[in-house]
Amino acid sequence: MRYRISWISGTALLLSACAAGPDYRAPQGAALGLPAAYSQGASAPVGDADLASWWTRLNDPALSGLIDRAIANNLDIVQAQARLRQARESLRQANATFLPQISGSGSGGKNYRSQAGGTRVDDNGNVISTGASKWSSTYSLGANASWQIDLFGELSRTAEAARADLAASGYDLANVRMTIISELATNYIQARLAQEQLRIARESQRVQKDNFDIASWRLQAGLVSSLDEQQARAQLAQTSATIPQIEASLKGSLNRIAVLTGQAPGDATRALETPAPIPVASTQIATGIPADTLRQRPDVRSAERALAAATARIGVAQAQLYPSLGISGNIATTSNAFSDLFSLITGGVFANVAQTIFDGGRLQSQVRSQKAATDAAFAAYKQSVLTALEDVENAMAQLTSARARKAEFAVAYDASNNAAILARSQYQAGLTDFQTLLTSESTLLNARNSLASAQSDEVLAIAQLYNALGGGWQSMDDRPNEQ
Repeated sequence: MRYRISWISGTALLLSACAAGPDYRAPQGAALGLPAAYSQGASAPVGDADLASWWTRLNDPALSGLIDRAIANNLDIVQAQARLRQARESLRQANATFLPQISGSGSGGKNYRSQAGGTRVDDNGNVISTGASKWSSTYSLGANASWQIDLFGELSRTAEAARADLAASGYDLANVRMTIISELATNYIQARLAQEQLRIARESQRVQKDNFDIASWRLQAGLVSSLDEQQARAQLAQTSATIPQIEASLKGSLNRIAVLTGQAPGDATRALETPAPIPVASTQIATGIPADTLRQRPDVRSAERALAAATARIGVAQAQLYPSLGISGNIATTSNAFSDLFSLITGGVFANVAQTIFDGGRLQSQVRSQKAATDAAFAAYKQSVLTALEDVENAMAQLTSARARKAEFAVAYDASNNAAILARSQYQAGLTDFQTLLTSESTLLNARNSLASAQSDEVLAIAQLYNALGGGWQSMDDRPNEQ
């Protein structure tokens, strides 16, 4: 019997090496449509160290502190971490199917038996039953074991899919972290832009209040008509009207920052209400080559792992077309007395082979269905790659545009500031009309706001570029493991 079991087990293990279904091979760059370089030109290689904490290159301690807090407390990250733990337990469950399943049972109790009989009368005239009744004890112990042999790789392919799902969940967590960092940086930059716009608006408001006072004085002196005063009044009111809108935008950004860091809006961002300058952008960013997106972008790697899982499940479906082999055994003992419980032990070992003969084509349909799912997973993977390349190209274009606009707006600001100073002095001296001053002040205000917006757009484009390159997750404590 011992040699028979060994022979069955050895044969089963040998057959299990021949897993059904295709062996997964990651698609190469040509199949994914990867170009050799980005359209904006070649760039220096970029490594994980450059991407891991890219926000520190902005040299803004407040932003770095907020990102550290978001990584620790953001609730979207907490949810993704929980999904990762679920995937890890699913892999453990899949691996457990390779081992025998053993269960045990035990029971004990008493049985009562009564046997009917006649009656008799004793010497005292009492009626006594002559039937028999008695109590008996019963004790039993038993154990059952079963083991499914992985003849055609159904279990190994299931475990392979579970490993890929676990890695995909890890990359999903990394993608959530990367997205949260980018969103937090965006809202922080927008908050600093709003503070700069508030400063510009309030400074312009003070200047325009002076212009209104001058126009009112000149009207009282009979030097101008009331047209100048009303134009100055209108300009002051229009500038004042922009302040509440900017304040609401600032409050919205601060509230979003609070939620991203896992806190209630309000006191959590009180320190950020103190104005600070827009972060200064780095002058040079390495973007690498398009093929780098395959390893840098966690969403791309998650899609690749999803393709690997779908491919493994083809083998699971195909293995169900073939015979299945299971080995089971049991051992038990029963006795009427506890002291004699192990006097007689019985048991057995059985092998069971099962093969579906007719199911109306259900199993074949499952194979075709899983192949279709794998085709869809490949398309999703390729789509994620192309989307990543699009994100990088768009971010580089936005950065180039923002830098060009910032340079031009700097010239425009300098020129409009000089023009406004001249117009203001000439109006005070009565050498020009108020319309000229009004036009120069409006041009200056627009130039200052445009320059501030271009400065923030440059930093936002850098944040978007690092996000497109897949930066922000490389330093995770629990990085995905594809093994």
